[in-house]
Amino acid sequence: MPKIAIIYGTQAGSTEMIAVAVEEGVKKAGLDTILKNVTVAKPDDLKDIDGLILGAPTYHADLFDGMKNFLLRIRDTNLKGKVGSAFGSYGWSGEAVEKMISTLKYFGMKVVEPGLLIKNQPDESGLDECRRFGEKIAKKIK
Repeated sequence: MPKIAIIYGTQAGSTEMIAVAVEEGVKKAGLDTILKNVTVAKPDDLKDIDGLILGAPTYHADLFDGMKNFLLRIRDTNLKGKVGSAFGSYGWSGEAVEKMISTLKYFGMKVVEPGLLIKNQPDESGLDECRRFGEKIAKKIK
């Protein structure tokens, strides 16, 4: 069965809520998942995946350090041709999602755009949007 890795970073818990809802959507579409916080994720977690969804909050108009470090650690992982996308929470701007998407493109992935931006902590309709996003990415792999 196809598998998607969902690797996320969080500072206040909002991005983690989004990640869990995205995973629910991927599973609803019938794919297996790996869901890991960026602080414990390793490049080996990306072996045998068909897709990668990254999630991180925007911090001072930038990608926060935990995700930057993870992207540096996986730069030699062969992700070319795999499906990818990104999501994130933000308070004022939301640049992190585009930075992750541009990095996935640099890795040679087939990127599903636009990424998903959720302002602050998602409410129930925001979580539904996250689930739909997960389903959308999963359907690109199926």
